Amino acid sequence: MWSYEFFGYSVYQLIACFCLYSMGGWLVESVYMSICERKIVNRGFGATPFCPIYGFGALAGYLALRPIAEYPIAVYFAGAVVATVFEFIVAKLMMKFLHEVWWNYMEKPVNVQGLICLESTLAWGLYAILVVRFLHGGVIGLIERIPILIGQIAALVILGIYAVDFVYHVMRVVRKSRRQDQGGKQAA
Repeated sequence: MWSYEFFGYSVYQLIACFCLYSMGGWLVESVYMSICERKIVNRGFGATPFCPIYGFGALAGYLALRPIAEYPIAVYFAGAVVATVFEFIVAKLMMKFLHEVWWNYMEKPVNVQGLICLESTLAWGLYAILVVRFLHGGVIGLIERIPILIGQIAALVILGIYAVDFVYHVMRVVRKSRRQDQGGKQAA
């Protein structure tokens, strides 16, 4: 299974990239928000240092944008638009299934329902250039330096820990939502 290839990468490489981008995205966002709020902020959903929206976004963005990698302006605009649409869809799905969204851009100028904003859209374009033109090659290089068996075990452990953490926190959100729904019905 690990050696099957998609888009020129093995399943192992894709899973390892997803893990690294998810953890790297968590780190960058947590540091940025900690600086903005002047206190330590965990931008993950649960207790683990993992934001899968960055894993999916960076990996899918790289795979989709690599045919135009030699055109940085095209990468910038395509990355900005695609990532913003992705962020909006994820927010809508979170609202539907979790009854909450883990970010709020209401305080930002030029926002749509507090779910997306111009500032983030501009940043997504820069991130697209960073991933497509500079970062992905280094990520693949790092993955290739790790012995495959160790990398496979590490990826499974990371995904397993995140899955348990995610399920636990989703169950907490669902219970909280049910309590709120029941409280509202009793008050009515």
